[in-house]
Amino acid sequence: MSETLVDSAAIARLSTAASDFEARLDALLAWEGVSDAEVQRSVNDILCGVRARGDSALVEYSNRFDRLDVSSMAELTLGAERLEQAFTGLPEEQRAALSKAAERIRAYHERQKPESWAFTEADGTVLGQQVTALDRAGIYVPGGKAAYPSSVLMNAIPAHVAGVREIVMVVPTPDGVLNELVLAAAHLAGVDHVFTIGGAQAVAALAYGTETVPRVDKIVGPGNIYVATAKRAVFGQVGIDMIAGPSEILVVSDGGTAPDWLAMDLFSQAEHDEDAQALLVSWDAGHLDAVEASIERLLPTLERESIVRESLSRRGALIHCRDRDEAVRLINRIAPEHLELSMADPEALLPEVRHAGAIFMGRYTAEALGDYCAGPNHVLPTSGTARFSSPLGVYDFQKRSSIINCSREGASELGRVASILARGESLTAHARSAEYRIQK
Repeated sequence: MSETLVDSAAIARLSTAASDFEARLDALLAWEGVSDAEVQRSVNDILCGVRARGDSALVEYSNRFDRLDVSSMAELTLGAERLEQAFTGLPEEQRAALSKAAERIRAYHERQKPESWAFTEADGTVLGQQVTALDRAGIYVPGGKAAYPSSVLMNAIPAHVAGVREIVMVVPTPDGVLNELVLAAAHLAGVDHVFTIGGAQAVAALAYGTETVPRVDKIVGPGNIYVATAKRAVFGQVGIDMIAGPSEILVVSDGGTAPDWLAMDLFSQAEHDEDAQALLVSWDAGHLDAVEASIERLLPTLERESIVRESLSRRGALIHCRDRDEAVRLINRIAPEHLELSMADPEALLPEVRHAGAIFMGRYTAEALGDYCAGPNHVLPTSGTARFSSPLGVYDFQKRSSIINCSREGASELGRVASILARGESLTAHARSAEYRIQK
């Protein structure tokens, strides 16, 4: 394959040596996650409706948007017995797989738990930090076209490990269809309350509270553009995890991984939706040719072929770079949600990777394993936000309070320093408050 850019029917080919590479990469990476004015207005109306009318608004919106026919929130509420029934009713194979995934996710997140700490200075002053869990967390789980029990585990288990007192889950059930795997996952993850509501109205209920839905301190979990817009709008009233964009994967290959494996790795993210992004970078042009051939051959075998094909044609690319150093520069520029280092010595590249949500090391570590059962969280920063954000974890469900306990001598010494600084800022009440404690 020459360095000339050639786009196949399935996926674009780019080369860092091409004069228009930067422009093409920018265009590929561009993603506008902000909703349009019409969506903003609709969401605002829903938020105001729920805030003003509580349960009655939730019933109305659920009937309208999820095509239900209910008259009260009691019909949209599931108790612990129903969740346990879903778990025990699963086929043994599914029950075992779900339990194994939950066990691994819990074990990983147990290692994240921070501890409170303190130290005592020579004069007896004690300084420290106290770590406490949130009182109540809200978990949004998508419904509709697809149901994600893995999202339940990844969002609720860290909250449970963190010590959150109450975990409230909302999940839409269009046409009244309940997903037993999702309910079983809620049982395993220690969810306390489940409400079968979704969309902006569910976010509003979690943020403001209603007669039935308790108000939470933080909302986590993915959703559509209405959910994302609502989460952005209620931020400040409650905490949120992030405003997530489409799923994305960047694979860096040294040419030694089977092309069919890499093609399927790219498909695994492209099948999420048409806006998902799948990129492969290699300094071996012949290897890229082989992967492209695998893509063309395997695409027709996929159940979600049309979605994958559109995702790859719109936002996917096979990128030929000059060498490993240039591949690293691309990694840190793209800051991908998922990064696969599909190579013989991924450890050699790891110290240079500064921006990535999750890093999958070696040829055998498919990103899909991280989605379900490896253990680390699959809620990751998207759209380049790995430059400043981290995976969801136990720490997202905890707060830190500073502890200051001055001894008599410490208060006197610090009071002199504070007095000078406060008077320098013309805040004399600050200064006098500190000065009262100064020992003469």
